[in-house]
Amino acid sequence: MPISVHYGLTVLIWGLTWTAIRLQVESAPVDVSVFYRFLMASVVALVVLALLRRPQKLTLKQHGWLVLQGLTLYSVNFLLIYRAAESMTSGLLAVVFSLAALFNALNGWLWLRLKPTARLYPAVALGVTGVALLFWHDLQLGNATSTSILFAAAGTFWFSMGNLVSIKVRLAQIPLLVANAWAMVYGAVILGIWCLVQGVEWVVPTSASFWGATVFLAVPGSIIAFYCYITVIQTLGADRAGYATVLFPVVALSVSTWLEGFEWTTTAVLGALLAILGNYVLFRRAS
Repeated sequence: MPISVHYGLTVLIWGLTWTAIRLQVESAPVDVSVFYRFLMASVVALVVLALLRRPQKLTLKQHGWLVLQGLTLYSVNFLLIYRAAESMTSGLLAVVFSLAALFNALNGWLWLRLKPTARLYPAVALGVTGVALLFWHDLQLGNATSTSILFAAAGTFWFSMGNLVSIKVRLAQIPLLVANAWAMVYGAVILGIWCLVQGVEWVVPTSASFWGATVFLAVPGSIIAFYCYITVIQTLGADRAGYATVLFPVVALSVSTWLEGFEWTTTAVLGALLAILGNYVLFRRAS
C-alpha cells in the first residue's frame, strides 16, 4: 500500500476520533475510558496476531522497548491530553497538539541526531497558524488554565517521544504488527495500574454510544491508525509524519459540520487552507 494511503488513513481516522472520544468520556471517567480503549485494542491485536499465525518470541531487551512504547504512545500521553481537555477548549488543545511535528523534529535532532528537512519549519508555521485560525473562536474564550496548557504540552511532548521510540523499535527488528500488539498490552497494563493506584471509580457503562465509540477508538483509532502512522514515521521520518496532527482537526471540523452544524466562517476556511498549504510545502517534490 502506498505511503500516501497510510498518511491519508491516519489523518482521516484520527480526525474522526474526536467525536468518538467525546461520546466515550460522557459516560465514564477519563482514566477508565482510556483504559477500556487500550484493553480492547490489545485484545483485538493479539487475536489478529494469533489468526495470522504471527506470534514471535521476543528477547527481554525487545520487550523493554515495547514497554517504553506502551508508556509513551498508548498510556501516559493520552492521560495527559485527556486531562487537559477537562478544562480547556478542544480548539486550543488542537493548536497545542499540532506542535507535535515541531516536537518530533526537535526530539529527533536531540536524541537521534536526525536533521529535519528545511521545509519543515515553514510548513509547521503555516499549519499551526491554520489550526489557530480554525479554532479562533475557541481561543478568544481564553478559559484555559496554565495547568491545562501544561498538561496539553506535556502530552504532546510525550507523544513525540513515543514517535522516536517507534524508530528504535524498528531498529530492534520487531515486526510492526507484533510490536504494536505488545506495546498496547503494556499500555493497557500501565493504565490499569494507574487507575488502581488513583482509586478511580470502576464504572461499566451500559450505553451503546459508549461501547460503539470505544470499539471505533480501539480498532480503527488505535490498531489501524497507529499501524499507518508508525509506517509513515518509519518511511518518511517522525518530523514529516507529525504533520498529520495538523491536518486531523480539519477532518474533525468537517465531521462537525455534518453532525453538529459547525458553521465555516471566513477565518475557519482560511485556517483550513493554510493547514493544507503547509502540507503541500512539506511534501511537494523539488522541481
